[in-house]
Amino acid sequence: MKLMPVGDHIIVKAVSKEETSASGIIIPDTVDKERSERGEVIAVGPGRQLDNGTLSSMGVSVGQTVLFKKYAPDEVKVGSDDYLVIRMDDVLALIEN
Repeated sequence: MKLMPVGDHIIVKAVSKEETSASGIIIPDTVDKERSERGEVIAVGPGRQLDNGTLSSMGVSVGQTVLFKKYAPDEVKVGSDDYLVIRMDDVLALIEN
C-alpha cells in the first residue's frame, strides 16, 4: 500500500533524536519519551486549492527534514511502519544538516 497525501498535507516518518550526555554517552530515544517533533518528508500533497482555483505551492519536498508542532500530526500505521500526516501550516521549520 502506498500513501498519497491530498491537499496541503505531507507524510512524515518520525526521526528519533539521540541525546549525548556531558561525558559523551549517547542516550537513544526510548519508549518512555514523547514522540519526536521532527521527521523526514516521505510524500507531499499537491497543495491547497485557493479561492481563485489555483493550487498553493508546498514549501517542502521529499527527503527534507522538518520540525513540526507537537500535537499537530495524525498517526497512521501502514504495514509495520508508522507515519505522521501533517498539514503544511503545522510545519515550523526545515532542518538543514
